[in-house]
Amino acid sequence: MSTQLTKRLSFRLTRNTVLLAMALGLVLNLAHVTLDYFNAREAMDEDIRALLKISRSPASQIAYNLDVRLAEELLDGLLEHPAIIDARIIDPEGFTLAASSRSSPDSGYRWLSDSLFEASRFYASDLSVPQLAEIPLGQLAITIDTYHYGLGFLERAGYTVISGFIKSLVLSVILLFVFYFMLTKPMLRVVNALGRVDTDSPEKVRLPVPPKHNEDEIGLMVSIINQHLDTIDHSLAQLKAAESAMKNYSSQLESEVDARTREISEKNEALQRSNRALIKAKEDAVRRARSRASFLANMSHEIRTPLNGVLGMLDLALEGELEHSQRDRLEIAHNAGASLLGLLNDILDISKVEAGKLNLEIIPFNLRRLIEECATLHAEQARRKGIDLVAEIEPALAEQFLGDPTRTRQVINNLLSNAIKFTETGSVRISARQGKGKVQLDIVDTGIGMSAEGLDRIFSPFSQADDDTTRLYGGTGLGLTLCRQLVERMHGHIKLESEPDQGTHFTVQLPLAAQEAAEPEANFPEHLLQQGVTLLVPEGYPHQSAIENQLLAWGIPVHNDFVHRTGILLAAPEDTTIRATAQNWEGLGVIWLDRSGNLPPTQYPVTLTLPLQREVLRKRLREPTQMQHRPAARPEPQPSRHGLRLLLVEDNQVNQLVASAILKKLGHQVAVAENGQAALSALKAQRFDLVLMDCQMPVMDGYTATRRIREVPAWRELPIVAVTANVMQGDRDDCLAAGMNDYISKPYNREDLEAVIRRWTNVPSG
Repeated sequence: MSTQLTKRLSFRLTRNTVLLAMALGLVLNLAHVTLDYFNAREAMDEDIRALLKISRSPASQIAYNLDVRLAEELLDGLLEHPAIIDARIIDPEGFTLAASSRSSPDSGYRWLSDSLFEASRFYASDLSVPQLAEIPLGQLAITIDTYHYGLGFLERAGYTVISGFIKSLVLSVILLFVFYFMLTKPMLRVVNALGRVDTDSPEKVRLPVPPKHNEDEIGLMVSIINQHLDTIDHSLAQLKAAESAMKNYSSQLESEVDARTREISEKNEALQRSNRALIKAKEDAVRRARSRASFLANMSHEIRTPLNGVLGMLDLALEGELEHSQRDRLEIAHNAGASLLGLLNDILDISKVEAGKLNLEIIPFNLRRLIEECATLHAEQARRKGIDLVAEIEPALAEQFLGDPTRTRQVINNLLSNAIKFTETGSVRISARQGKGKVQLDIVDTGIGMSAEGLDRIFSPFSQADDDTTRLYGGTGLGLTLCRQLVERMHGHIKLESEPDQGTHFTVQLPLAAQEAAEPEANFPEHLLQQGVTLLVPEGYPHQSAIENQLLAWGIPVHNDFVHRTGILLAAPEDTTIRATAQNWEGLGVIWLDRSGNLPPTQYPVTLTLPLQREVLRKRLREPTQMQHRPAARPEPQPSRHGLRLLLVEDNQVNQLVASAILKKLGHQVAVAENGQAALSALKAQRFDLVLMDCQMPVMDGYTATRRIREVPAWRELPIVAVTANVMQGDRDDCLAAGMNDYISKPYNREDLEAVIRRWTNVPSG
């Protein structure tokens, strides 16, 4: 087997070695030539300066004696130097005393010499005699042609480069023969031996070791190849034995395969039956889910409709003249109905979350105001139990967040109500702070707490910490379940920490994006910002930190004694010493901190009802001496001068009475229709400003009636507001799709009715 010369290993080794040697030699030659170049320049300079030094003494004597003949002989002698082309003696005034010159030689290599050494160089030496060293005698000036030195340098450089190249060629030829006889030829013998191997019986071949290569790499390679051939021989023997065994087991394997195939076929059929059963189960589950959703919608309507009547009638009864015992009983009945309505709402909300029908709003809202409203709403519940409800909101909390205020309010109300319910002494504290795109709410109470077992099931529906809790405090256990589902639906997280008799700590984190970070300027009086506020409260006052933090955030100094002559005095009237001291403090405005919520306005004219509300505190600090009156009872609404003609479409007689009474008290005229067909007849008989439309009615429901109304051109702009007990997520969409303008839910609420009428008729409130 032959190989081309250029593909042989020896040729490639030689080529690579020579190329490397040539490259290295070229670098070394270039270094040598460069060193020689600088040496040539230095030698040229030293040669000319030495000549000047020798000629300086006779030239000085010639210049001193003004001997022109000797000057010419000296200058002609200098021109004998092959590099000097001009020599002259110049007197002190710059005139030439004697000169001699000749032309520069011409050559084809002159351009290269001139580029390396310049075309010519000028040298000069001052002339003087030892006896009169201070008298200048002129200069000896010489101009040289550098070609003489450049040519010598170029000859040496050419010799160096050419000799290096010839050496590399000779080395390559020598290496080529060496590599061929020591490496390539033995390798070719091994390759030729492998080429003669019979492919039918490769295991019988063993390669010979090339002479004189028993202990080098080639001999080692041949030994390894022979070892592999031995291994192949052994493997082939095993393979033949295995092949014989395989033939013996072939029939047995075929029978095993047939048996396994039948088994797999049977399992496949069973799997298909299971899949069909799962598909049927899934379809049954979907049908049950749809049935449950329909049941919830119907249940909502059927339960809320009579409940609307009960609460409406109780509201109407409470507005009349009643004895004290009668009012108490009616209020108890009204509270029970409101609790039943809250329970119904919780059940429906949980069902909506589980059915995936609870949509969240993403709108701007003021979280601080929302928390303060929730705290104020539950303050009376806390006061009745003799505990403090503290709202401590981070002063740097943003003014606006993007999220769902309704569901956020629902979570806070449930947690506050739950904390107050299970706290008998101490306090309930709600705090809020923000950071890194999240808002954290903490509700901490000093109540009964719960065990580790109770923590595991507290968020499960219809579950409380233990049976004793249910017996002592009542409740359904739905509130916390709904809180967890709402928080998770808002992509937040709720965490609970508690120990028996050590209170409970709820932590809620909501990913609410801040929209407006800065608080409007407070614009407090200058003396208040300079003198500050004296905060006189008993030791351990629960609201102290909330008030102090807000005052300091406004830049108002806070003091705790009478040493400072401040313009505002905050005091807690339940402490006798503080009350006596503050009432005797003349010339300063006193703001009383009202934890009870019922301080008499005559005795305590300026009060700050707790829990803390920032805007109320701001107002009290701006006008500390103004009289604070308790809010008067809500007056009966007077008939509006802008009374409207309203059509109430409602099939339930109790609801007709409740809604009609509320609307008439708002100053409007009301006509009642029992169903959608009667509503169409009433609209044909007279003109109405707005229609309140129930959705589920006999004969013709509200959806069909609304579509019929919209088909009449004269009624297309008539405002139609849905009033229904259905509260599932799709109900609002169904109402708007039918052509209704707005949507409110039962039971009837005076504020909701007044707001929706004002919104669609632009009539000011009565």
